[in-house]
Amino acid sequence: MGCPSSAFTIPTQFTSIGDNAFSQCTSLTSVTIPTSVTNIGYSAFYGCTSLTSVTIPTSLTSISSYAFYQCTSLTSVTIPTSVTNIDYGTFQSCTSLTSVSIPTSVTSIGFNAFYGCTSMTLVTIPSSVTSISDGAFASCTSLTSVTIPTSLSRIDMYVFESCTSLTSVTIPTSVTSISDGAFYGCTSLTSVTIPNSVTNIGTCYY
Repeated sequence: MGCPSSAFTIPTQFTSIGDNAFSQCTSLTSVTIPTSVTNIGYSAFYGCTSLTSVTIPTSLTSISSYAFYQCTSLTSVTIPTSVTNIDYGTFQSCTSLTSVSIPTSVTSIGFNAFYGCTSMTLVTIPSSVTSISDGAFASCTSLTSVTIPTSLSRIDMYVFESCTSLTSVTIPTSVTSISDGAFYGCTSLTSVTIPNSVTNIGTCYY
């Protein structure tokens, strides 16, 4: 599929959006995905720097890695409840993304999923999430606070690295391990309460 200009509606005969389908379509401003589509492929909208709006249908069951990587004009996105996993790098470097709605259907957030979303001020992680991989929210420099759900037993490596505006973190008693560099470079974090449940705090290799 070639690069459309401006707004584009994907025809209803499509059931999936292939890998790199709209990659580097820098004139694409908005896209409407029909309910016939169940999957967005790898790097499908990678580098669509003018993309401000995406309508994601409730039929969607999977969003592949780097699907919206470097969509630098994308300001908000609602993930439907049919999605259970946010894959690695899905929204990496979406520098205009201010908010994201993570539904309670999601159980895992992948490596670098929201890395470098420098305009994101708030994120609500639902209690359905049992795994947040390395660097998932790293370099989210506008993020001011985060509440870690009781469904997590471990905070992985560099998850909140270089979140320079982060002032408040709530760590629940379900957490037993804080991995290497989890809060490295969080220069505004003045205090944090570590519950007695934590038996391991990692180091930092930087």
